[in-house]
Amino acid sequence: MTAPADPLSAAHPTLARLLRDLESRWPSDGERVHRISRYALLPAGKLLRPLLLVESARAVGGGYEESLPAALGVEYLHAGSLVHDDVIDGDALRRGRPTVVARYGVADAVVTGDALIMGMFAAVAECADQGLPADRLLDAVRVLARAGVDLCRGQAMEAELCGDAACGLDRYLTMISLKTGALFRGSCHAGALLGGGDATAQRALTGYAEHLGLAFQMHDDLLPYTSEAAATGKSALSDTANGRPTFPVLMAYERADAAERDALRTALRGTLPAPDAFDAVRRVLDSTGALRAARERTRAEVAHAKNCLAELPPTEGCAVLAAIADFSADRER
Repeated sequence: MTAPADPLSAAHPTLARLLRDLESRWPSDGERVHRISRYALLPAGKLLRPLLLVESARAVGGGYEESLPAALGVEYLHAGSLVHDDVIDGDALRRGRPTVVARYGVADAVVTGDALIMGMFAAVAECADQGLPADRLLDAVRVLARAGVDLCRGQAMEAELCGDAACGLDRYLTMISLKTGALFRGSCHAGALLGGGDATAQRALTGYAEHLGLAFQMHDDLLPYTSEAAATGKSALSDTANGRPTFPVLMAYERADAAERDALRTALRGTLPAPDAFDAVRRVLDSTGALRAARERTRAEVAHAKNCLAELPPTEGCAVLAAIADFSADRER
């Protein structure tokens, strides 16, 4: 039997370089915050955000070396936000091992998350050592700082939606465009800026990232119902236990009858044991066909993302970005 093709195969060389450079910058010795930061960063996750920044720079004629510090800085920002997310949610597992807060406690987790986020600014400034002009760095800092603020806005909005199965898809899509999409947009836009891309290229890459962020989070919301916890590295019960109205749940609510809507509202209210709430949600997802509809909408966002790339010359960077779009809706974690 032939193994399925790896949609990210085109990105493997760049990912390998990013991983080597990340590991070299975070040796195992060092003071406490450094060691905890290393624990948050390594073993690395998918490294999608630094990959997006580097490949966006390459797509407009830039190079790897000059954009590398900023690319790693985006990973610091992302990792710091995840450390804080796990404090907020009380999650004990991430990538199949104890979260920073579970291993080191709340105080160290908050401080380490702060340090990683601040490290992003120093990393972008380091691109000056690679010869990039100051105006590009200033624009990239502005874009990434805005992305960080948008991420926080999305996190706060997610808290507002918790427990509300009737919040509606429009509000949910706004929330994930901020919470998940912000760093995708920021990475691609900053990469285009650092690579010297013009306004047309910046617009194309930002549009690509907007659709990519939606597709990525939509698929992420499907994983508790389509993948084993061992593959995702996180409990399938987390979203239901925290009362989050995720994408397939909201699609189900739109399609559900009165009894099914009541079941969804009850499941997200926090009055049921988490396994029972999860089972109740799963039954409604199955009966309404929401999982299938959610997959179709996710694939449509992938197609929109790839269409945005058509505005750019066909380069190796664009080919990798297209592969990332395919991967976003074809993964188990």
